[in-house]
Amino acid sequence: MGADELDWNRTLREQWEFHWNHQLRARLDGLTDDEYFWSPVPDAWSVRPRGSSATLVQVGAGDFTIDYAIPVPVPAAFTTIAWRLGHVIVGVLAMRNAAHFDAPAASWDTWEYAGNAATALDQLETQLDVWLAGLRGLGDAGLRVPVGDKEPYPESPMADLVLHIHRELIHHLSEVCLLRDLYLHTNATNGATR
Repeated sequence: MGADELDWNRTLREQWEFHWNHQLRARLDGLTDDEYFWSPVPDAWSVRPRGSSATLVQVGAGDFTIDYAIPVPVPAAFTTIAWRLGHVIVGVLAMRNAAHFDAPAASWDTWEYAGNAATALDQLETQLDVWLAGLRGLGDAGLRVPVGDKEPYPESPMADLVLHIHRELIHHLSEVCLLRDLYLHTNATNGATR
């Protein structure tokens, strides 16, 4: 089979779906609220009840906001599982779903961040479903269309954005898994189990 015969849309979807189904999803099962909010270092950015953040910038529309700073500090702040999931759900998926797949509008300011692990995982799965359905609907031809002015590189083909989003998902959700491992091993003497 030559490159012209390859189903690129299926190949790109399978890149993410294989990683999700065989390496990530089971690692997120049983995520507790303690793990979700756990901060292994002082002053880590997180998702917090409105008005309780120490950062200068907190965004979100609901009872919980996500910590942020402009400009982003150097070195970047350490982030909790809650923050990393918020980043993936909103910045990686929901905003792109809205921009490219007719999903409801989403932004850092208007999102209702999850106040617990179960809600965050539900939001993640919902946004992943929208992303994959949108990607599937593009077919191969849609992967060649420029992403337009909704993205920093408007002339780039949609395939470039898909690869970027999948890298972001694999990268950040692997960090979440590592933080779960760190939590387990750091708190093993306190009875933490998984």
